Order: sequence, then structure tokens, then C-alpha cells
Amino acid sequence: MIAFHYPPFQGSSGVLRTWNFSRYLSRFAWEPLLLTATTGAYPNVQASTEGALSIPPAVRVERAFALDAARHLALRGRYPRWLALPDRWLSWYPAAVWRSVRIARRARPSALWSTFPIATAHLVAHTVQRLTGLPWIADFRDSMTEEEYPSDPRQRAVYRRIEQRTLARASAVVFTTESARRMYRERYPHLDGAKFHVIPNGYDEESFVAAELNRVPAAGGGPKVLLHSGVLYPSERDPRPFFTALGKLKRSGRLDAKQVRIVLRATGHDELIAGMLREHDVADIVALAPSVSYGAALAEMLSVDALLLFQAANSNHQIPAKLYEYLRSGRPILALTDAAGDTAAALRAAGIHTITNLASSDEIEEQLPAFLAMLQRGSAPIAARATVAQYSRESQAGLLADLLTDTTNP
Repeated sequence: MIAFHYPPFQGSSGVLRTWNFSRYLSRFAWEPLLLTATTGAYPNVQASTEGALSIPPAVRVERAFALDAARHLALRGRYPRWLALPDRWLSWYPAAVWRSVRIARRARPSALWSTFPIATAHLVAHTVQRLTGLPWIADFRDSMTEEEYPSDPRQRAVYRRIEQRTLARASAVVFTTESARRMYRERYPHLDGAKFHVIPNGYDEESFVAAELNRVPAAGGGPKVLLHSGVLYPSERDPRPFFTALGKLKRSGRLDAKQVRIVLRATGHDELIAGMLREHDVADIVALAPSVSYGAALAEMLSVDALLLFQAANSNHQIPAKLYEYLRSGRPILALTDAAGDTAAALRAAGIHTITNLASSDEIEEQLPAFLAMLQRGSAPIAARATVAQYSRESQAGLLADLLTDTTNP
């Protein structure tokens, strides 16, 4: 398993997919050998062990040397562009290939698996596959390229070349949503459609059971607490229309800090968002909160009055990994997303209809007070546990195990 993100890395929900696959594959007769990066390459690592992601004892982990071009190779904040194509961790490539080949010769694995992002992971796997001949499953947590993504034309061209080579050489490619699978199937119609698969993201039941022990029930009588847990990308989860609506509601006297408190946990762009809060005069309603451990983040989801989900129309074929944790938390959800996207479809399938258009401040201005009124009455919809159960991480690992078996026994 070749994955750049692995504990003690902290800062992206994407690490959970690899972590949980590595935890649960052994229950399906597959033994994971994991190749990742040295921890110095990570911009953020877990500060403590309390509530942190622990490396499963049965998983053998090897780390290949890597640097972050932006932090380790920059002079006065600048570094050669070629050191960051396809990404800032290209330095991982030579050591990762060398280590992977050594692992393959020593352990004689049955298959190779890699996950994007980071793009360099698929680049490593492509080379290792050529050198070893192993069946290769390439996992795409997100689409590697779009019409205007990456925004830098040179990076987009490099990404597209890696994408093309990955899909051509891999035995199977996996996406997290059906529309992403369909988009790639249409993009590469000459490839065998049988190699395109979907394994959704999900939630970890064991982690939720542990988080329940630290759950703090919402206090009655105070403002309703709405939480967004995780990164708010300026484009893919642009919160500006939401802040515009909040500002209008505050100025008109329809909403204030006594009624609602909005917590944005670990946005990844606090400085940018703080400026937006000042611009719309809603800093008294919206609080920016720092990163916490995974366990603490789940406990917080279980404790608040409701959860906020942001997903723009330019990501309609993606579903935020946190959506599945939101569903499992059993809390009401206000989703700010495009009604035509996969995120909205997944919510509707779970019985959640509190969905409004992220791009429309007018719609948000209308729907937010209505949602708060539903919370007050206790009538906001909550996903049925029977529907949510299909998204457990153990179930997803079972799907990967089946695919590994099919791929190694054609």
C-alpha cells in the first residue's frame, strides 16, 4: 500500500481512508504492508496520543525519505518549479520506489495499491508496477484532473500524464462516487469498463463508540451550536455566500449570537476566513477553532446541535468524506451544496432534505432561520441507522478485499 498520508499525519480527512483500509483488511484475509513518507515531510502531525490515530500493530509500516519543497527547499520563500511537479513532495519519489521494490522482493506481495492525492503516490506506484509486474489497484479519493483543475496549466498537464499512465497500466481503478467513475469512464472510453470501480468513503464504528464516551450533550437554553468540522476550501467549499447571508440576517435583526453559535473547526484557511467574518460583521456569531485529534473531532460532532456541510457545484461528482461521519453522528445536517450533485443525492438517500444552494446567499438567508426553527422544535431530519450502516469503514475494506481477490485471481 503506497500512501503519502498516514498517521501521525494530521490535517486531511483523506488519511482516514488508508488508515481504515490498513486496519480492517486483515479481517478479510489480506495482510497490509504500508509504504509512506518520513514524518518530517508532513506539514502537521498529531500533537499528542490522546484521541489520535494509532498505527495498527499488525500493519508493517516503512517510511521513505521525503521533503516538502515549500518548507525545506525554498530560499526566501521561493523554490524551483520543477521541484514541485507534480506536487511539493516529488522528493519522495526516488526513496519510495527503492523502498517499495525492496519490500516487493522481500515480502513477495500479491498486489500493489496506491492512493491519490498525493499525485506522487501514483507516480511511485506506476514505476513499481513496471519493475515488479504486480497487479495494481489505483485509488482516486478525488479526481486528478478537471477542465480547470489544477489551475496551473503546467501542473494540470503533468497530472493528466500521470492520470493517463495510471489508468492505462493499473489492473483496476477505484473512485469514491458513481459520477466520478462515470466521468472517468467517459474520459477514457477505449479502456475496459470492467476496471472502473466505486468504493465510497465511510465512517469508523469503533472510533464512534470510543467517542461516545467523551460526548458532552448540548446545553439547553443557550444558542444553538452549528459545527463545520474540517477544511473549508476557498473554491470547492466557498463560504462567502453563507457569510453574506449571515450578515444580512444579523443586520435585519432576524439572527444574533444569542440564537446561534457557528463553529468552524480546522478550516485550514483561518486567516482568509477571519477577514471574511470581519467584512460581513459576523465574528460574534462565527468562531474559528483549531485542529483537534480525530477522536475529539468525533466527540464534538456527537455533542453539537447540528452540523454544517459545504460543497460547491464545481465538486458535484465528489462527496466530502466527513458526510458519512456526519450521518453516523445522528445529528441534524444543514447541507449547503448543489441539489444536482452527488453530495445532495447521498443526503436525500439517507432521508436528509435540509439542503440549500451554497452559491445563493438569498436561499441561505431564507433556509437558515427555517433550519434553526426545526432544531428548536426537534423536527430536523436525522439519517436512519440502517441506511448509514452500509458506509462503515469495515464494509468498505471488505469491498477492497473482494477487488484485491478478483484482481489477483483473474
